[in-house]
Amino acid sequence: MMKQQDVILKVENVSKQYRLGVVGTGTISHDFNRFLAKVTGKEDPYLKIGESNDRSTKGTSEYVWALKDIDFEVKRGEILGIIGKNGAGKSTLLKILSKVTGPTTGCIKYNGRIASLLEVGTGFHPEMTGKENIFLNGAILGMTKKEISRKLDEIIEFSGCERYVDTPVKRYSSGMKVRLAFAVAAFLEPDILIVDEVLAVGDTEFQKKAIGKMQDISSQAERTVLFVSHDMGAIQSLCTRAILLVNGELNIIGKTKMIISEYFKAKTIAKEVFPISVFNNSLSIIDFHLHKSHKKEIINIVAYNDDISIIVKLKGNRSDIEDLLLEFKIYNKQQKLITTFSTYLLNFNLKFKNGDNQLKVNCDIRNIILAPNNYYISLIIMKKSNLSVYRIFDDLIQFKMVKSKDFILKNVVKPNIHGDIIFNHKWN
Repeated sequence: MMKQQDVILKVENVSKQYRLGVVGTGTISHDFNRFLAKVTGKEDPYLKIGESNDRSTKGTSEYVWALKDIDFEVKRGEILGIIGKNGAGKSTLLKILSKVTGPTTGCIKYNGRIASLLEVGTGFHPEMTGKENIFLNGAILGMTKKEISRKLDEIIEFSGCERYVDTPVKRYSSGMKVRLAFAVAAFLEPDILIVDEVLAVGDTEFQKKAIGKMQDISSQAERTVLFVSHDMGAIQSLCTRAILLVNGELNIIGKTKMIISEYFKAKTIAKEVFPISVFNNSLSIIDFHLHKSHKKEIINIVAYNDDISIIVKLKGNRSDIEDLLLEFKIYNKQQKLITTFSTYLLNFNLKFKNGDNQLKVNCDIRNIILAPNNYYISLIIMKKSNLSVYRIFDDLIQFKMVKSKDFILKNVVKPNIHGDIIFNHKWN
């Protein structure tokens, strides 16, 4: 148990409910009932209904719990990772902690000043210069002009935007905005720093710099950091503990390595989800799997130098299917993109050979050589006529890459040292 004096942030039974599609309850009678319950000291009657926050299902209720009964504590000097799939409630939780929105039920207790980086450019005025926005953003975070002036040179130097600091922010790239915003939040000495995925916009050099700064903030100044990211490598190297959110609920909290392991265990495997309707029920995916080329059995273990095939079977309207672009993306277990296979890149058109309403599409990959690791294949379906994305299916296939006994590479290849992709090569 944490000592009470060490606890800087306490989240008690926090829940957040939304009504889909509208603001408020949507009707005068519902609004009146909610108001009547409030003035008479009764519970909001619409808190008794609603469904869990599962974005992949349509559901029957107009109300959804974006967060449900979240309860945890964070101690001073800790870096807490918050992970989960898209739509799990991570950003909603951080917006409540940052006071951007309020909880429907529950309360948050904290001791100190909170600074947050929720979205690129939040709190920046586009017509003002970078330097003017440092003062504006600092004031929003509760700093005096004297405090900001004392840290101004350090902020500008860390951001790497010295040349553009007197230029209006509307002319900055998204990466430059992130650099400046992070520098302001980090150097203005908040007791709790909240970072929501924005570092993904920055380049690799700045990401390393920012992670180092967060480690310094935690270890040297004993300040607390809440860090949301899909980069499991950054989470593991930076965070002392982590929590896993699933459909708006706190699934598990504990040591970072264990939580990341649970996150990957929760990934959906293809055979459990088919068929999947893509849009208007006129197109569905009836199969998506991996097998060795020229063989029929489905596999989940791949060896060095294997020839493999990624196969998707579609069913639906002929004109809809022939207007599709398909992309298969391979990610490692840290959710780093390894490579993409796209019908668009090779100008490959989906064509029916007969009058059937089903189409089988193969992507054949020869001599695959990835470092031993767990990998995930996602499917992206796009419309060819305007390049809009219909659906993204994350991590439909999971496979494990293993070393082959008869392959030329004799030593164990480590992903973090040698990289994920190894080319078949020899020395002369």
